[in-house]
Amino acid sequence: MSRRVVVTGLGMVTPLGHNVEQTWEAIKAGRSGVGPITRFDATDFQVRIAAEVKNWDAADYMPAKEVRRRDRYQHFVVAAAQEAVQHAGLQIEGGNRWRVGVIIGSSVGGVESYYNEVRMLLEVGDPRRITPFGIPMLVVNGGGNLVSITLGAGGASSPPISACATGADCIGHAFDLIRWGRLDQALAGCGDAPIFPIGIAAFDRVGACSRLNEDPERASRPFDRNRTGLVFSEGAAVIVLEELETARSRGAHILAELVGYGSTSDAYHITAPDPEGQGASQAIQLALDDAGLSPTDIDYINAHGTATALNDVMETKAVKRVFGAHAYRVPMSSTKSMTGHGMGATAAMEAIFAVLALRDQIAPPTINLTEPDPECDLDYVPNTARPMTMSHVMTNSFGFGGHNVSLIFRAFVA
Repeated sequence: MSRRVVVTGLGMVTPLGHNVEQTWEAIKAGRSGVGPITRFDATDFQVRIAAEVKNWDAADYMPAKEVRRRDRYQHFVVAAAQEAVQHAGLQIEGGNRWRVGVIIGSSVGGVESYYNEVRMLLEVGDPRRITPFGIPMLVVNGGGNLVSITLGAGGASSPPISACATGADCIGHAFDLIRWGRLDQALAGCGDAPIFPIGIAAFDRVGACSRLNEDPERASRPFDRNRTGLVFSEGAAVIVLEELETARSRGAHILAELVGYGSTSDAYHITAPDPEGQGASQAIQLALDDAGLSPTDIDYINAHGTATALNDVMETKAVKRVFGAHAYRVPMSSTKSMTGHGMGATAAMEAIFAVLALRDQIAPPTINLTEPDPECDLDYVPNTARPMTMSHVMTNSFGFGGHNVSLIFRAFVA
């Protein structure tokens, strides 16, 4: 059984805005969300910049009591899910609640809450001071569980966790559950909030982070010869997926159709990608095969594009491996140049950017690309958004441990 699956709702919280349209307008304008870290005192850190969600008050989205019981990443997830449901006009009630799933994950869960609780235990020394909400705050399925409980969605709630590819894998898993007939509707996506001392320090120790502290808005430079590493970010993104006839029956506005999903593992290294991009190219090819498309059908690619030395060259090779000569004709940009890298949440954000690129017929830019790396010789839509005609778009997401995911969206045709 293979049913058509469409996108009917979008929601997000990012360093560029507290909703989809704020964020998308900033993306099209090529604005950076990166600035000095304010979440903690980073004076003694070598990395002192990040893309933080700004002017955030979780109490705008949930009761103050609930705010205290939940981790920051879960606050973002709830806000994004609320926007997505409202955007879709989705009503969850007795008649459909068991057919609505919540496939919302997190690559790292509530690690900031865990860090704070451990510090308190070590400093105070009294285990009775630990919050009883510590486990729900920590777990990677906590955000999705909160959404399920809040909305009354009783369908499957089983997010795959695949590091920085988590958001894309969650969307792909929801896609499979709907087209196989296990669900009719689903909220899918991811939230992450890794901007805290251990998160920043640990990634810096593996040489992944940019230290361009004096010029934060230019710190994320995907595909540039002078790129210096990723910039940490935070936020959440959620999309509403529906079986086509279910969406039609309730008069939903259809934004796009999800037609392809490929997921592989490099089986190569715990942090480094396969330098030849073999696993990534397999995921890309699987997504094309799943959609019944050839490389020449793809009009735009939202790249993983982390601005790290290893990823950008690997991704370029992977696209060339599958697309051949067409790789030089298909625009491919990295919106992480503006949002920073919010782990698995960014994969879900980029799926939304792919849908919006289709909607508005515009390819978002890769900002800060002034001197291309000779090994990165494709069309990365440098610095300025590009209006263009699109029918099919792809988004790639990769993660530590060798996770590779590709999704393909199509402009909806009845």
